[in-house]
Amino acid sequence: MAEFISSYGLLLAENTVDTLYMSLLSTAFSYILGLPMGVLLYTTKEGQILENRHFNAVFGWVINIVRSFPFIILIITVMPLTRLVIGKAIGPTAAIFPLTIGAAPFVARMVESSLEEIDKGVIEACQCMGAAPMTIIRVLLSESKPSIIRGLSITSITLIGYSAIAGAVGAGGLGDIAIRYGYHRRIESVMWVSVILIIIIVCILQTVFDLLARKSDKRNIL
Repeated sequence: MAEFISSYGLLLAENTVDTLYMSLLSTAFSYILGLPMGVLLYTTKEGQILENRHFNAVFGWVINIVRSFPFIILIITVMPLTRLVIGKAIGPTAAIFPLTIGAAPFVARMVESSLEEIDKGVIEACQCMGAAPMTIIRVLLSESKPSIIRGLSITSITLIGYSAIAGAVGAGGLGDIAIRYGYHRRIESVMWVSVILIIIIVCILQTVFDLLARKSDKRNIL
């Protein structure tokens, strides 16, 4: 054990930080993009406050097309754009760009689903009081906060998996370590420790977001 830690401990620690860096930052950026996209998907539906069926149909198709791309193909496809925006196409920072692009449509659909769970009476009450569309949207987001926070946990965990895939094309992180040492060099102990570290990160994130969702749920406030 001591020999393993002295040989691979620093390497695993650095790549654990890289995995957290990639997944958490890309989660934040994917919500910055995906949240307004989800709001647009919901509010432009037929019968909603910003109804626009043609826009909704086209926008929905675009989101579905991007969301259906296998991530390993997406990350390779956008490499030239990643190099243009970030300045390089490999490494943890470069990986954040394709991770965000891959996750934003996924977030948009989850936000849309969260908003659809809200009782239509909430919108009707706001309209009766003469609320502007932006005010209604703020109310809807407030009402759907617990569901959106649970979506954050799903997104962050999904992006940890995506970051492991990105490791196959030079992104770094625990996925890269598992592939390089476990597959190419046949050092299975490093691979299994990498997998265990990923599982621990997932469990911690799930617990934290579950607690945040419960605290934000008005039904749990006595």
